[in-house]
Amino acid sequence: MATGIARENGTFLKQVIDSTPDGERLVHCLQCGSCGGSCPSGGDMEHTPRTLIAMINADERDEVLAANTMWACVSCYFCTTRCPQKIPITDLMYTLKRMSIAERKYRDTDAPALAKTFTDFVDKYGRSFEFGLATGYVLLNRPLSALKMGPMGLSMFTRGRMALRPTKIRQLDQLRAIIHKAKELGGQK
Repeated sequence: MATGIARENGTFLKQVIDSTPDGERLVHCLQCGSCGGSCPSGGDMEHTPRTLIAMINADERDEVLAANTMWACVSCYFCTTRCPQKIPITDLMYTLKRMSIAERKYRDTDAPALAKTFTDFVDKYGRSFEFGLATGYVLLNRPLSALKMGPMGLSMFTRGRMALRPTKIRQLDQLRAIIHKAKELGGQK
């Protein structure tokens, strides 16, 4: 797997292959539809995974990176396990998310903002922090939806399922070293 996902690396297909673990398997897609037929989120997707692969092959970069398909993916890996060609479809979705964020092609989704809030907490504490996630993301990005979430948040708090302050994991420096190395290998800063 090559590092980075720069646009100068040739065709869109080559960039996707180079940025996806076992990405070379993409060229073996039979267009059988097992991936889309297996997907629990298929009905919410603008394009099925097989259509996305065909669009990648057709060099339809902007349309692919603006699609909601990868944002609807719940990373269950059902598509990957059912694929007769062993195409890493879930990993492909992660690649397309990274590319969409890097090129700011995403639309109609708050997923990048939610992901950033989540990863900021993991970077800082080594784990998610639900109350901080809710306040950091929901209040800043969807303030009106916070009113609907209030009763659930109160219920979680009273049952001891949501802390008001974050806690750090032990040996956080080791996790940070792993994250730093992963970013370095992925060509990120």
